[in-house]
Amino acid sequence: MSPIHTQRMLQSTKMKVFFDARYIRTDFHDGISRYSTELGRALCRHLKVTFLICDPAQIQFLPKKSAYIQIHRPDSFKELLTAKVLNEYQPDVVFSPLQTMGSMGRNYKLILTLHDMIYYRHRTPPRQLPLGLKLGWRAFHLSYAPQRLALNGADIVATVSQTVQREFQKHKLTKRPIIVIPNAPQRFQTHKVTHKDTIQNIIYMGSFMPYKNVETLIKAMEWLPGKTLHLLSKIDPQRRQQLTALMPTGSDVRFYGGVTDDEYEALLADNALLATASKDEGYGIPIAEALAMGVPAVVSDITIFHEVAAAGAVYANVNSPKSFADGILSLDAPTKRKEVIKQGSEHIATFTWDQSARTLLAAIKSLV
Repeated sequence: MSPIHTQRMLQSTKMKVFFDARYIRTDFHDGISRYSTELGRALCRHLKVTFLICDPAQIQFLPKKSAYIQIHRPDSFKELLTAKVLNEYQPDVVFSPLQTMGSMGRNYKLILTLHDMIYYRHRTPPRQLPLGLKLGWRAFHLSYAPQRLALNGADIVATVSQTVQREFQKHKLTKRPIIVIPNAPQRFQTHKVTHKDTIQNIIYMGSFMPYKNVETLIKAMEWLPGKTLHLLSKIDPQRRQQLTALMPTGSDVRFYGGVTDDEYEALLADNALLATASKDEGYGIPIAEALAMGVPAVVSDITIFHEVAAAGAVYANVNSPKSFADGILSLDAPTKRKEVIKQGSEHIATFTWDQSARTLLAAIKSLV
């Protein structure tokens, strides 16, 4: 069945589809916030959607003239009773970009999303959670049982990569069908990418949690004289002090403490490559963003990064600073750099929000 035929059929049924937009941040986008915003916008191009919000400030991130319903915050204890709240509006299908929405007693079809299983391997809870929720969060991740209960409350479970999909299947995390609705990069268009004979700037965008392994990038600077490592994200003083102590003598490592999207784009465009030595990821959005700009990447040799970057990156041993330094230096060769950029641009072009929205649309259709 063609996408156009599917779209007309769905619209003709006058289905009530709810999209949970309560995870959209109103200060700056994190991964879940951007995923919610972009996927919701793309879905609206194919289907009439009613958004769930918890803050009127979220309306500005929705497509113009969108229908919306304001309910409780997703970190409220009322979340357990969300199905009772939504039943009153009689939706046909509800999609949530996370898996924590209460499903008990629902009278509608439900698609829940679990982005990855990182928190089972790295049990530090998100910093923004209140103390009570942090304790509950830790308890939730002590075994797979609570997650299985949550996911089996849905009709379909979504995730963002084939790598994570295989992890779910390996650990028998749900009895429900698992579909892949990938992330897609935001498309930077303001700054023109420039490269000189040798690359000057090494860009890292991401948190400083231990599994992100920023230590390896800093230690790699021993073999990279004349180059600058830019660490862009927010960092607490204690963690910064730990990393500063690892800086090789004479190396140029700069901490930014957070940047705007425009500053991020400008740094990527300025004779740069993106680097990450992360030991574990659910996807790797900064890699996708760099490739979409035409910026090469040097990344850990882990499965998920091969899915995101394919031949559009140079892969290094996650435990070897020297391996990362060698990978970075290899991109000083113009021919090598040009080929990596070409491969990366072609590969990342297959990840679009419209394609992800079509996958979600097909899942909605299958439930009706």
